Amino acid sequence: MEVESKSASRCTTERAKGTHVFEIVGYSLIKGLGVGEYVRSATFSVGGYDWAICFYPDGADQYAECVCVSVSLDSRGGRMGATARASCDLRLVNQDTGLPKSICSPAAPAMFNYRYHCRFFPGLGGAIFRSLLEQKESGYIKDDSLMIECVLTVIKQSEVVKTKGNSEIKVTPSKLSQHLGKLLLAEKGSDVTFSVGGETFAVHKIILAARSPVFEAELYGDMKERNEQCIMVEDMQPAAFKALLHFIYTDSFPGVDDTGDDDYTETIRHLLVAADRYAIDRLKLICQSILGKNLAMETLATTLALADQHKCDSLKDACIEFISSKDEMDALMATQGYTNLKRTCPSVLLDVLEKASKLRKT
Repeated sequence: MEVESKSASRCTTERAKGTHVFEIVGYSLIKGLGVGEYVRSATFSVGGYDWAICFYPDGADQYAECVCVSVSLDSRGGRMGATARASCDLRLVNQDTGLPKSICSPAAPAMFNYRYHCRFFPGLGGAIFRSLLEQKESGYIKDDSLMIECVLTVIKQSEVVKTKGNSEIKVTPSKLSQHLGKLLLAEKGSDVTFSVGGETFAVHKIILAARSPVFEAELYGDMKERNEQCIMVEDMQPAAFKALLHFIYTDSFPGVDDTGDDDYTETIRHLLVAADRYAIDRLKLICQSILGKNLAMETLATTLALADQHKCDSLKDACIEFISSKDEMDALMATQGYTNLKRTCPSVLLDVLEKASKLRKT
């Protein structure tokens, strides 16, 4: 009698991708270090390894007429004999346009060894003629600063596992958020209505109460709204309340087209106020993150006042860092928002000036 056996296995290889920006302030002051000498970025982690960018202002080896950039495993956090397989895209950022340009982007991944930390190898680094780098038209150097962007993709170690046959049952992804989102749009089974700025929203008490302690107290506590079928909401825009409901039902942030407002950033400000009002902390953090990534000098004072009023310390710190990194305190003082902030929240300005001064000294 013949017994036949059958087995299977699977090899899985994954990758991890990360980006690090290395800003060199005072470019003219580091020229003259000597060929092969470099300044080093802070350590950053990608794919479970520590990495560093090295910048050679006077070139390296046979590239004396160039400036050179390399990326390597950081020996300070490396393990003896550790190697990593990765591909890197080293770029110089045009500070006039904000667009990066690659100076080293090998087609295939390379092997990195921490023993060769910050040694320049043409295959693992890039070079550009110093004359081209320093041309004003190139936009690479502005206010004596240079920005290097490194996009690193680490090929993680392959894993081999035994697999079963067709007996494996695949489980479909959860569609709970989609179903609740449809429930909000269909208004089926709604038991309370909110009136906001002339618009009405039919919703479900139990869902709002489960997501917000403020709604819970309002709808099931001793507040007068408990027995009302239509609740008036003052001092809130309909677009912000609509976005708030979308998050409550789906735990996802509405897209730009779903906010119903041409000024997306302004809607985010209103949504942050709504999230704070109803104690929806995760939504409040998301709004802070969006505003922190879209700071502009013209509206910075308005954002600062908003952060102070609603106790958004992370957003306030982002504003202060923006002022310090751009060194544009004079530009801020020229805005109308600064005048309003000076009149209504002088303590905020004092805090900003103190923290900005400390950041510039570090």
